[in-house]
Amino acid sequence: MSLVVYLAGGALALAAVVLFRRPRTPARNPLTVSTCVAILLGAIVFCCSAPMTLAAVNDLTGVPNFGAPLTYGMLSAYSCSLLILLVNWRGGARERVRRLIRRSIAAYGALVVAIVVLFTLADARTERLTDLDTYYANTPYMREMIVLYLLGHTAAMVAMCLVCLKWGREVTGLLRTGLRLILTGALLDLLGFQLAKYTAVVARWTGHDLDFLSTSVAPPMASLGGLVCSAGFVLPRLLPAAVAHWHGLRDYWRLGPLWNRVEFVSTAPKPPASWWQLPLERLHWREVAIHDALLALAPYFDDRVRQTALSAALGDGRPAHEARVAAEAAMLDAAAHRAAAREEPLPTPSTYRLHATEVSGSGGLVELARALGGTPAADTVSEGTVRAFPD
Repeated sequence: MSLVVYLAGGALALAAVVLFRRPRTPARNPLTVSTCVAILLGAIVFCCSAPMTLAAVNDLTGVPNFGAPLTYGMLSAYSCSLLILLVNWRGGARERVRRLIRRSIAAYGALVVAIVVLFTLADARTERLTDLDTYYANTPYMREMIVLYLLGHTAAMVAMCLVCLKWGREVTGLLRTGLRLILTGALLDLLGFQLAKYTAVVARWTGHDLDFLSTSVAPPMASLGGLVCSAGFVLPRLLPAAVAHWHGLRDYWRLGPLWNRVEFVSTAPKPPASWWQLPLERLHWREVAIHDALLALAPYFDDRVRQTALSAALGDGRPAHEARVAAEAAMLDAAAHRAAAREEPLPTPSTYRLHATEVSGSGGLVELARALGGTPAADTVSEGTVRAFPD
């Protein structure tokens, strides 16, 4: 069981790190902070509840079952963080948001104090690593502590379900998908983890033994519910950025033929080589470097080459825009050949502007690269403008 909860905790911690490290995300944004705090607390809860962790904490403190109030206190803090996250996600008047957050912290802060006090008053000398809830279900003060932590977590999950159901009717797109995932995770927690715990504890109260629900069913359901719930919080915030980076990586590779053709004249300073550099950053640098190279090759542009290629493309029945890009690719290819051969620039260079330089984004450059893809590469050098052009 330790492996299951450790894996769940590790996955949650990784999600929080990725979200917090997302570029252009203000570190002090309340929504970002509350999301990361909630996910990290969930990871800590899973790690604290693992039998191996419980045994280590008990040995370290010298108090049998000290890991129980620690885990239940962290679970209560996690429940509070989920409510705070929902408040920040929903937004509204700043004073109202602050008031709701203060109330949540006050309520769950009191719950954590009550858990610690009840554990201190209880007689729990026998260490139980997997079945503490059912073993001490009839023990004074421990019984109340167990019920309190379950009720506190139940209140948070029910509140989440109600908010998701209400808000889900008002939003669309990724936000609605995220709310549905949160609702699914909350229901898995309620019907899997908490119902199993309640049933096992009540069974002990009535003289029956259904401990397997608490020890075998509840932990994996809690792990699954926590992962699904966290995915619902993270997905609407990370997926758009992930899609943008995927498109950036795609365009970066599509610009390969164009970059290979003009790289030798680009003077754009290369960024530090970093394997962790994000695709959009790589794409931005390649676009800047290509535009720099196109500017350097402009004195070699020959309108006669372009007009000849344009007439040929139109004669083949190609659409006007496609024919224009093909003609520009032919003119650029010829210019790269002349520059690589260290020829003199044309006496009267073309003043024609490439389509790729008239439009924003990488779309125009990608079209030019595609048109160049089938053209034989120039015999170029790779040490920059100084060596590519004659003195």
